[in-house]
Amino acid sequence: MTGSDAWLVVGLGNPGPSYAADRHNVGYLVADELATRMGGTFRAHKSGRASVLEGRLRLGGPRVVLGRARGYMNESGGPVSSLLSFYKLTPERLVVVHDELDLPFDTLRVKFGGGDNGHNGLRSVRSALGTGDFFRVRLGIGRPSGRRPVADFVLSPYTADERALLSAQVEKAADAVESLVDSGLSATQGAFNA
Repeated sequence: MTGSDAWLVVGLGNPGPSYAADRHNVGYLVADELATRMGGTFRAHKSGRASVLEGRLRLGGPRVVLGRARGYMNESGGPVSSLLSFYKLTPERLVVVHDELDLPFDTLRVKFGGGDNGHNGLRSVRSALGTGDFFRVRLGIGRPSGRRPVADFVLSPYTADERALLSAQVEKAADAVESLVDSGLSATQGAFNA
């Protein structure tokens, strides 16, 4: 599964059942949806710092390694860097799926490069790789209302109204990942950034 034609797709989140329903874990939900589409389950990687699933998102499609760091969000960089190194991939073959405060809920954007915008997971990945030049699939969670601290907001569960729409948002993000690795950035932005 090594080589320049493969992709590493990493969903950011925090491990364990106490975080599973949090807004910050939507990257994990997308990774789980992609694993279901691939017909497999995550297994511990040799590094011990991540769980992975190797395969293809569709018959004849490019090879994909799905990854989830086994540590906390703000420590995602080390496991992501280790996976890139293990699979002999460059950051330009990395897709990071994460929550985005600056996008309204139920909004999705795909982009290449950029800063971390205060996102601890992205900050960790950029720091470990020494670059921000990788693909991002950003799922909007909106900003908290009033004076509610951002940390409390991202680590809180979705509202009932949001949960009703969440599965469709996760499926759309998984579709965007498939489009990105199959058809490239321009086509994917045209289809999903509207």
